[in-house]
Amino acid sequence: MRKLPVDLARILLDVKPAAATNISFTLGVFMKLQFPNGEHAAVDLKRGVNKVGSATGNEILLMAPGIASHHCDVHFDGQSATIKVVNAANSVALNGRQVMADAPIKPGDIVLFGKIGARVMAGAAAPAPAAGAAPAAAAAGKEPETEDGRTRVRQALPRYMLRGVSGSTFGKTFAIYGAMTIGRSAECDISIPADEISRTHAKVQVMPDGIAIEDLGSANGTFINDKRVHTGLAKHGDELRLDTVRFHVFAPHLEMQAQAAKPHEPVKAAAAQNPSSGGGSFKWVAIGGLLGAAALAAAYFAGLFP
Repeated sequence: MRKLPVDLARILLDVKPAAATNISFTLGVFMKLQFPNGEHAAVDLKRGVNKVGSATGNEILLMAPGIASHHCDVHFDGQSATIKVVNAANSVALNGRQVMADAPIKPGDIVLFGKIGARVMAGAAAPAPAAGAAPAAAAAGKEPETEDGRTRVRQALPRYMLRGVSGSTFGKTFAIYGAMTIGRSAECDISIPADEISRTHAKVQVMPDGIAIEDLGSANGTFINDKRVHTGLAKHGDELRLDTVRFHVFAPHLEMQAQAAKPHEPVKAAAAQNPSSGGGSFKWVAIGGLLGAAALAAAYFAGLFP
């Protein structure tokens, strides 16, 4: 297997593969794929072939950049599991090494499907539910299987996103997963058909407190808040600019928190904006008093009052 940068697995998962151990499997043991970064719900492997890919015909649906329609297969016979690559162009790595042929996996291993990382887990099979009891998946709040047995994987909210605010990207949003490239080339994870963008312009990578930006030798430069950078960190609310193409960097969970907090703003702030309440009412009363005083003065000078 071709060796990949070791840091790739650590960046995506922040865990280390377990040391090799002799693990014997018995009937009744199940294996699952767990996604430590929360991109997807845990997936229990079914006996037989578990197809992995972005097309709806796969048992494990992974909708993310870099995932082919039929990415690979995971074979599980109830005792052991093996990854089978269906196309050498599809990126599958096991413990930091590119998988080029059939590769057995065991609990503790780290598998990368494109840029999505998963850890192999094992455990005892769950007991059969009692008659009339709710399905275990529903009781645990897990995604149920489809009628034909495929596992429905729910894609979690991305940690950071880019929202286009100029040019051909205006109004478009791009979810950032792991490390991705941006450029004019169709081979980039985010392809932008603009002449001012280099073929491979910049690399973006999700970090705990923002998006790490790296200019890849572009002709027209990469900017964070109008400051040209070779490397830098763009945080929630910052602007990322590739020459004249601008993006707003935002964290969906922070925007949701801000929206949820709006109804709880102090009543004084709402009253200040509402002319019919609070200070607004006082203003109109004061104006009415002045008009009344002016009318009385006019009547006095006109001789209406002795």
